[in-house]
Amino acid sequence: MNKKMSSLLCAIAVACAAGADAHGTGRTVVHAGHLLDVDSGKLLGDQAVTIIDGHVVSVQPWSATSAGGARVVDWSGYTVVPGLMDMHTHLADEMESADYGAALKSNPARDAFIGAKNARDTLRAGFTTVRDVGVFRGFADIQLRDAINAGYVPGPRMFVAGAYITIPGGGGEITGLPPGTVVPPEFRVGVSRGVEDVRKHVDFLLDHGVDHIKVIATGAVLADNTEPGVSEYSEAEIHAAVVEAAKRGKFVAAHAHGAEGIKRAVRAGVRSIEHGSLIDDEGIALMVQHGTWLVADIYNGDYIDSVGRREGWSEQTLRKNIETTEAQRQGFRKAVKAGVHIAFGTDAGVYPHGDNARQFAYMVKYGMTPLQAIRSATIDAARLMGKEKELGSIAPGKAADLVAVACDPLQDVECLRRVQGVVKAGETVSID
Repeated sequence: MNKKMSSLLCAIAVACAAGADAHGTGRTVVHAGHLLDVDSGKLLGDQAVTIIDGHVVSVQPWSATSAGGARVVDWSGYTVVPGLMDMHTHLADEMESADYGAALKSNPARDAFIGAKNARDTLRAGFTTVRDVGVFRGFADIQLRDAINAGYVPGPRMFVAGAYITIPGGGGEITGLPPGTVVPPEFRVGVSRGVEDVRKHVDFLLDHGVDHIKVIATGAVLADNTEPGVSEYSEAEIHAAVVEAAKRGKFVAAHAHGAEGIKRAVRAGVRSIEHGSLIDDEGIALMVQHGTWLVADIYNGDYIDSVGRREGWSEQTLRKNIETTEAQRQGFRKAVKAGVHIAFGTDAGVYPHGDNARQFAYMVKYGMTPLQAIRSATIDAARLMGKEKELGSIAPGKAADLVAVACDPLQDVECLRRVQGVVKAGETVSID
């Protein structure tokens, strides 16, 4: 499609939306004191964002006639940024604790309430979209996603994995249990060994409506008797997951701490590396070559060390956390400098939901500019998911997801933790 035709279609869409408004569909105008255009990197003064049917139809300088009888959201005293996006969350699970078997002691009804609270807290913090990358009770995240979409509970737009593709006893299993403990089948939905088994379980997850696949390529910090640096799947097994997902237009995210596991996953064609703690220079070069995204939870280590020690988390977990935290941060710095695609992801669920924005300052500390960090949680996160035409910036045709802060986040990125207002898909969110 040429540029003239694209512009014509966009103009028709905007005109149709305006016509619908004239026939009674609600129109909202957000008066932004300043607006961060993440596409251009410019901070624009005194803007009017017009919203119809949950989508932005125009962004233009504010004037006395901008509202034209519409409902006005007066954010003239604030800076407005696009709705924030966290690409590594676990909304449908209970918080991490010293009890490895905590998930088994809950039940589906309780988990639903926990997920609803986590979703509400995340949305109130300005995160209007999340990529949820795995849940212990299979498909609990699908139910939460669908409940939010149906309007039953408030929460961010969710893209979910359904379960973990993991080896028996691996980084995506509930481990560290007393001898003889029987883990129910709903907690082992994606447990797979060998190429054909991986393929079968990926198909099963896709049949049940997941948005992406999560493969556990290495051991994990928080899984007992697994080691982050040890590979748990072969390149062929990971590639099988990538191929099956691609048949249905889906991507694979790979949990990978160890250097070899990272390289296997990148060569196998995964869309993103999650954590990337022990990445080496060869792995960074491969990620640049393949266009693979890095989603690194570089705040998490501090929380695990402080809260884990206070609450008596296992010595094994604390030891693995020490071995990966600083290495991850230095690897992140190198990846930023090398030009690896970076998307914002926190592993919220290990630490409290709603404090996702705490990580922005860490990303700046370890090599990003404030604008790069904000882009990683907006337009770049949308690109990771292949949703950049729908999400990620405040622009005509995109979902009307906006966040107000009482500062200039390009000068004080920490202020993204102090959200003053949230709009998701054109609807004002209560944050009181």
